[in-house]
Amino acid sequence: MSAVDRYWSFRDWFPVPQRNGRFHVIRWVLLEANRLAVTGALLTFMFSALMLIGSVWTFEMQRVLTETPAVQTILSSLLSGIILLVSIVVSINSIVLSHDITTVETQENRVQGSMKFRRDVGRLTESGDSPSDPVSFLSLMASVIHDRATALEEVATGSDDELAQDIQEYVDEVVQTVEPLGDHSNSASGADFGVLWLGLEADYGRHMDRSRVLRGSYESEQSDTFGEALDDLIQAFQLFATGKEYFKTLYYTQEVSQLSRTLLVVSLPSILVTASAILAINSNLLPEAWVFGLPPLMSFVSTVFTIALAPFLVLTAYMLRLSTVAQRTAGAGAFSLH
Repeated sequence: MSAVDRYWSFRDWFPVPQRNGRFHVIRWVLLEANRLAVTGALLTFMFSALMLIGSVWTFEMQRVLTETPAVQTILSSLLSGIILLVSIVVSINSIVLSHDITTVETQENRVQGSMKFRRDVGRLTESGDSPSDPVSFLSLMASVIHDRATALEEVATGSDDELAQDIQEYVDEVVQTVEPLGDHSNSASGADFGVLWLGLEADYGRHMDRSRVLRGSYESEQSDTFGEALDDLIQAFQLFATGKEYFKTLYYTQEVSQLSRTLLVVSLPSILVTASAILAINSNLLPEAWVFGLPPLMSFVSTVFTIALAPFLVLTAYMLRLSTVAQRTAGAGAFSLH
């Protein structure tokens, strides 16, 4: 691996500039970053914020810990919330995975539908290729749609000036949409999800609507060749739309499964540390050692609260991307919500 490739491999963990020189921190947090990297950033921010508050209220924190049950009450609430949170997320994961627990007939229909879809994709190319991985599928569909859009433009050459101009604008829009799908190495970031997001983000619905408008507006001027070229392009968009929606299903299943697994791993030490801190405060067994020049109570409270909030921060990191994907892909399809 070259030094440049190694540099780009860190896109999952650090918000480095993209190949076009742009630097989008918000997009990196919402979509491109590894969820563990986002969780680590949130944990660091939470610990720093608590240390800052503790440095301002040093004497008040000593009194809160020794004279009032406020900290114990908050930690007890967080402990109960962690257990409830894990139960809810695991239940949601069970519901998502229950989609795969079906009868033999349903599984047979799924296999037959999958095989039919792959045959339809294979018919789009002369070689009959039907890739099964998202990256190759996106590259293939980008090439097919680009070729068919170009063929439509060639068929419209020599037609009425108004028709030719409309077709030219339509083809330019289509090419602009599919170009990032074929050149994912230069435009995608965020490793595997970055490539998958290119397919999820592509808005095909407006192009299908525009094709119907063109057919209706110039029906009397259309030749059989023009209609066939337009039908071929629409067919390619329909197959791309089917694959795109299935990509979204795969993403949701994988993301929810990873969320449940990560949450289970983080929750156990969080529960142990929170419960131990409650017992230590209740018994007035507070640390007295200074670590890295930091006051012991400040470090103790900040560390305990950060660990207690870790499961919620994990959930926040994953839900940021899940909700963003749901919102951004809701506007791409046959119907759009603006």
